Amino acid sequence: MKQLQMNRWMTMRVRFAPSPTGMLHVGNARTALISWLFTRAHNGHFILRIDDTDQERSKDEYEQAVEEGLSWLGIDWDEKRRQKDRFDIYNAKIEQLKNDGRLYPCYETPEELDLKRKSQLSRKLPPIYDREALELSDEQIKQYEVAGRNPHWRFKLNHAPIEWHDEVRGNVKFKGADLSDPVLIREDGSPLYHICSVIDDIEYGITHVVRGEDHVSNTACHIQMFEALGSKAPNFAHLPLLSDKEGGKLSKRIGSLSLAELQEEGLEPMSLVSLFARLGSSDPIEVFTDIKRVIAEFDLSKFSRGTPKFDAQELYRLNAKILHELCFGDVKSELAGLGLSDLDKDFWEVVKPNIEKLSDVKEWWDVAKGDVKPIIEDAEFIAEALELLPPTPWDENTWMSWANAVKEKTGRKGKKLFMPLRQAITGMDHGPELASLLLLIGADNVKARLQSHKAAA
Repeated sequence: MKQLQMNRWMTMRVRFAPSPTGMLHVGNARTALISWLFTRAHNGHFILRIDDTDQERSKDEYEQAVEEGLSWLGIDWDEKRRQKDRFDIYNAKIEQLKNDGRLYPCYETPEELDLKRKSQLSRKLPPIYDREALELSDEQIKQYEVAGRNPHWRFKLNHAPIEWHDEVRGNVKFKGADLSDPVLIREDGSPLYHICSVIDDIEYGITHVVRGEDHVSNTACHIQMFEALGSKAPNFAHLPLLSDKEGGKLSKRIGSLSLAELQEEGLEPMSLVSLFARLGSSDPIEVFTDIKRVIAEFDLSKFSRGTPKFDAQELYRLNAKILHELCFGDVKSELAGLGLSDLDKDFWEVVKPNIEKLSDVKEWWDVAKGDVKPIIEDAEFIAEALELLPPTPWDENTWMSWANAVKEKTGRKGKKLFMPLRQAITGMDHGPELASLLLLIGADNVKARLQSHKAAA
């Protein structure tokens, strides 16, 4: 693991900064997990920063859902901050930038800006703001203000090279002249994400920022903001965004899949940890059941610029492997939460090799204890099997004794013998070993389901 720079701080300080305007989804969860693993692997300080400057869209229930989702994944934090508590600090720094000439007022309406962009694109020019506002006379500004226009404020970028070494992308270079001066203050005077984030990163001593590659051009602008505020920028790591399994853009359904939904489905948090801790890196994806081992083996330098392919089925396969290794005590309380408090250890051991997610257990509980619609295509064969049904009490040898008797009587063997019996008893063509499942269903239920052949005859 290569040596990492820590700026003036002796301890690595990393933040995850979700906006509480919606549920925490898989893309953000991946960024949060990698940021946290990176921090913990270096014995660093992890900060949860709630970016709630959008007071209209930010909601307490979303903030709570973020915390619950992170905790479910096993992510803890050493410190928590909220941006909505810091407007006085932001305003003071904004005034500093105005006085230094790095923020300037612009009076174009959104419609006027849109026309400018369309005109530039039609002339095959990049849609970069033309800095027309810098040429406004005092009289023009007065006319705008009399007309009731409030300015938005842009950060004046220096037209100089911007370079940094990215922990994932390597050396990154931009020309300041190729970037559009970013808007930092809305017309209503409220600050936007960019300036608040930079100010917070300075004040909290953030040494490393891990985020998606869609922020790369933002980072180029942010680096000049750090410099304008008299601070050195932190180190950056921009992760490539997830694609679907074919390499295309994630569908809206999968891309917006929330942790709460995955939790409700019965997925184990370590299945997501196992997948996202390795997806996009040179290490093979494997099942982890101990978060300490994930931290010990984590290395951000193994992540590449290649687009990682997110296959939901791979997540379910990992989840199944984890479930298959769990003992009854590990899942007892969760099963009770699913309404399966009567389910015991024997039942769990029989059905767990046949589940992909914990909620699948309910299906097998219904097969064993509920009303099942038997599948009977050969009523004559089922009638013969019913006559040969062994007397109670049943044990682990009952199934084989019965199957052998039916085989001898009918001459059937293999799939032609076993499948009709499974379908008649369970209403399904797959499932746990019938030797064990038969005991869970019980003699009375088995007999009643086989007797339904009369209705099929």
